[in-house]
Amino acid sequence: MKSYFKSYFKDFHNVGYLRSSSVIFLMFASQAIWWSFFQIWLTSPKSGLSLSSSAVGTIFSVNSIVTLFLMFIYGAIQDRLGLKKNLLVFCAILISLVGPFFSWVYEPLLQHSFALGVIVGAIYLPAAFLGTAPLTETYAEKASRRFGFEYGQARAWGSLGYALASLMAGFLFVINPLLNFWGGSLLGVLFLISLFFTKSSTKKNNGTSPKFSEPSTIPTVKEIITVAKIPSLWVMIFLTMFTWTFYTVFDQQMFPQFYTSLFSTAALGQQTYGILSSVQVFFEAVMMGIIPFIMRKIGVRKTLLLGMLVMTIRIGACSLTNDPVIVSFIKMLHSIEVPLFMLPIFRYFTLHFDTKLSATLYMLGFQVASQIGQAILSTPLGILKDNFGHKITFVVISGIVFIATLCAFFMLKKDNEDVNGDPFLIAEK
Repeated sequence: MKSYFKSYFKDFHNVGYLRSSSVIFLMFASQAIWWSFFQIWLTSPKSGLSLSSSAVGTIFSVNSIVTLFLMFIYGAIQDRLGLKKNLLVFCAILISLVGPFFSWVYEPLLQHSFALGVIVGAIYLPAAFLGTAPLTETYAEKASRRFGFEYGQARAWGSLGYALASLMAGFLFVINPLLNFWGGSLLGVLFLISLFFTKSSTKKNNGTSPKFSEPSTIPTVKEIITVAKIPSLWVMIFLTMFTWTFYTVFDQQMFPQFYTSLFSTAALGQQTYGILSSVQVFFEAVMMGIIPFIMRKIGVRKTLLLGMLVMTIRIGACSLTNDPVIVSFIKMLHSIEVPLFMLPIFRYFTLHFDTKLSATLYMLGFQVASQIGQAILSTPLGILKDNFGHKITFVVISGIVFIATLCAFFMLKKDNEDVNGDPFLIAEK
């Protein structure tokens, strides 16, 4: 543990680490300040557009479809650029325009020409934010290999940026929801300035040129066709679509409105939600550093199953009470759930599959499967919520995730079974 902290503080002298951390911090902060209240803004009668859950589902579905394709386009471009910042500068310019876009374009279109608004939003939002978030993560991952620092430590700054911006978002939203979007523009400008004040480098932290080429983070068509023939990949696609997808729809499209409705006034609910989201994301960042130790004790498969079980409990428990204090404690399970799911699922791919294909398999089996799942399920679940309310919908979602967890118990390979990648050794007790 002592060596870990020594290595952590040593990275503050690593130019590549500082650049990557600032990129992720500002990008996630600029998104969190409005994204954390996006669903509330869409559905709130007083502070937003008063859209139905089915309409919100349509917005999220179309956004997911465009994001899916944009992930490949952005990834392919950045693979060619390496650590050059041209694409990040383009994205930062788009981010800085989020205030004007929502105020003068998106809101009027959704109110007076919904279909056109959905289409225009599905062009701008993925290009500026939804596709940029994984792009910055890819950029940092490339830099971690180039400059020799731990990617997870740089990624944690994204969680910190999200937490701080979420805290600010709750207070801004009560004053005027549009302030959240203009706050995103301000952070976007800071993001753009930070890119201009840092230089792209093709050298390692010690000043020497790298002797290896950066591997592509985006699968080619040939690779997609090849890995699509692997039966185990389809198992992961199935499990992702019936666990992580439902978690995403629940957390982004349903929980914010449900939570704020539990308070005596909308303003109090919105402020509390901003504070709660900030605290939750902060602890999520902490747990990102703790879960690896747990995984070493119980193994990859058991950790992933535990994450699915926590997901089931958290979603289902929200259907049992209307007490905002109890629901707040239930929400805090999110900070455990995300690292319990995210960390072992990536390790599962590097454990059971050829490491040369692990990035491709992870992207197809998790990232792409998740986007497709959201595109398919967002609208039907929104319709279900409109017709039967929050509680019934939460029970249905929790039940489906629980069934998927039971399937995972029988379908997931044990850590010592079919080890085609890097072996995983459980630490001795």
